[in-house]
Amino acid sequence: MLKDTVRTLSYRNAIMKNRHLFKDKIVLDVGCGTGILSMFAARAGAKHVIAVDMSNIIEMAQQIVDINGFSDKITLLRGKLEDVEMPYDKVDIIISEWMGYFLLYESMLDTVLVARDRYLKPGGLIFPDKANIQVALIEDGSYKDEKIFYWEDVYGFDYSPFIPLVMTQPLIETVENKTVVTNHFKLIEFDLNTVTIDELAFHKPFKLTATRDDLAHALVAWFDIEFPYDQPQNKVVFSTGPHVNYTHWQQTIFYLDQVLDLKKGETIEGSLASRPNEHNNRELDIELEWDFRASGDHDSRQQRGKFNYFLR
Repeated sequence: MLKDTVRTLSYRNAIMKNRHLFKDKIVLDVGCGTGILSMFAARAGAKHVIAVDMSNIIEMAQQIVDINGFSDKITLLRGKLEDVEMPYDKVDIIISEWMGYFLLYESMLDTVLVARDRYLKPGGLIFPDKANIQVALIEDGSYKDEKIFYWEDVYGFDYSPFIPLVMTQPLIETVENKTVVTNHFKLIEFDLNTVTIDELAFHKPFKLTATRDDLAHALVAWFDIEFPYDQPQNKVVFSTGPHVNYTHWQQTIFYLDQVLDLKKGETIEGSLASRPNEHNNRELDIELEWDFRASGDHDSRQQRGKFNYFLR
């Protein structure tokens, strides 16, 4: 993730462009990992940074903090944020790289919201503080065939019982922008200053318009991120979509069990529901519905479908 320049430089730019917001402030880094965000904050002039992580990577982070001369500015705490004893009752700023695949899969957003409610001062800042999920349809017939129909003949044997299982598993892959056959649609936006944990489960409609004549085999989803700022020139955003540079999050692909034969200008309506799995809240159960009416009631290209997916 350190080599993910979109991710790491976006955080650095957001902090350094807004270093006046960090000057002499108490900062909490939730899920600090190797400590890179904590050191950005310290370099920006933070009075003190509390860096929390529950994994043993924090032992390496302590060495990195020490050799870079931030031992007096950064305190590292190992454990769950809910359990550690904080040296400050309240903090001015929370920083965290909490995002997972499809934004919410295996994310730490729940923990960031707990930190917000427990430790953030009124009027405090969260870096980043806005996130949204975008969707579009893609043409991906060859890869879908390779993924799905492979199981019909595995070294001469019929493995087709695997097909329904494979279909329920979204792919995390890099999508080429040339495969996108509709506009982008903002499915949902989260404001970390106000969103609740319950609101991370959602059911939202979408409406997509075909940008060319083509087939659609899958829905692709990605997320965009925005950091707080007080001057327009200090605004920092980044996207993980197929239209921009690669990030380690890539995109999430939901293959349909139908093929939509689209003509330019036609619309596809539908909805996507996402909720934490009842046995593991870092995993997601996702339900996708679509309704493609083509040119009207007598058009044989009409398709309507519904499919359930599981991000495990």
